[in-house]
Amino acid sequence: IAHYEAQMKASMKRLRAGVAASATSLTDIRGIGVVTAALIIGHTGDVSRFASAGHFASYNATAPIEASSGRAPPSSARGNRQLNYAIHIAAITQLRYPCAGREYYDRRCAEGKNSKEAIRALKRHVSNSVYRALVADAHRIHG
Repeated sequence: IAHYEAQMKASMKRLRAGVAASATSLTDIRGIGVVTAALIIGHTGDVSRFASAGHFASYNATAPIEASSGRAPPSSARGNRQLNYAIHIAAITQLRYPCAGREYYDRRCAEGKNSKEAIRALKRHVSNSVYRALVADAHRIHG
C-alpha cells in the first residue's frame, strides 16, 4: 500500500506541474481540479480545431441530439466519453455548492425540466465555459 501511495503522490505532483506549465484557467471553473483539467487538456488538444462551442459540445457529447416521438433529446452516446466524464464531474460538483452552475440548474428546473434534463443542460453550460476558457488560454499564450 505504501508503494502505491508513493506512486500516487508522484503522479499527482507530475499532474500539478503539467497543469501549472500549461498556464490554463480551467481550474478557475468550479468543479475542475488538477486531474479534471489534465483530462480536458489532454483529450481536447488544440482547441482551434473546433470552430465553435457547438462543435466542441458535439466532440464531448454534451450537444443535444434529435429524438423521435416527442421525447426530450438525450445526450449523444458518441463523442469523447472521457471528456464527457470530466465535464460531468464538474457539473455534478457545481450542484453541490451555491454557485452559478447551481443557479443555472435551479432555473432549468423552474422552467419545467426534470432533474436529468436540467443536468444535461448544465453539462452543456459547463462545456461552453470550458470552451471559452480554452480559447482564452490559447489567445493569451499564442497572442
